[in-house]
Amino acid sequence: MIEVTIDSVRISLMSQHRVVVLREKDSQRYLPIWIGAPEADAITLRLQGVQVERPLTHDLLAKVITTLGAEVQHVVVNDLRSDVFYAQIVLEFNEREIRVDARPSDAIALAVRAEVPLYVSDKVMREAGRMPDEDVAPSLLEETTTEPGEVQKEDLGAFADFIEELDLDDLGTSED
Repeated sequence: MIEVTIDSVRISLMSQHRVVVLREKDSQRYLPIWIGAPEADAITLRLQGVQVERPLTHDLLAKVITTLGAEVQHVVVNDLRSDVFYAQIVLEFNEREIRVDARPSDAIALAVRAEVPLYVSDKVMREAGRMPDEDVAPSLLEETTTEPGEVQKEDLGAFADFIEELDLDDLGTSED
C-alpha cells in the first residue's frame, strides 16, 4: 500500500464535475478520482476547518463508529475495475480488524474527520497514477495506444472534456 495525502479538490467551472487529487507521500505521483459534489464539499469543508451548524453525513458516520466502540484505522483505495474506483474503511473493533467496502469519496470524507491515513493499493497506483511532469491531459486523450495501462480517449467518455480543461500545472504547489 502507498500512503497518500489529499493534494486538492478541484471543480470544473464548465461542467461542475469534481475531482479529488491524491498525492503519494514522498513522491510527485498523483491519483485523480472523480467524486460527487456533496462528497467534494464534505472533504473540502473539513480540510478548511469550516464548522457547520449541523453534522453532515460523514460526521454522523464517524460518531456512530466511535459510539459503537470501534476506531477507524485507515482507508484504502483498493481496486479499479471498469474505470470505477473502490475503497475500504479499515476499523478496529474488539481487537479485530474489520474492513467495510465504500466509495472512495465517502471513505476519504470519513478519513479526514477521523484524521487517519489514506492509502492506495500498488495495483491502483500503477494503473491510474500520474506524474505531474507528464503532459497529463494529452497523454490521457491519445486516439490510439499500444502500451499496456494507457487510457484511450473512448474509455473516458464524458470526462474527456473535463480532463482537457483541468489546469494541472500547479499540482503539488499548494502550501500545507
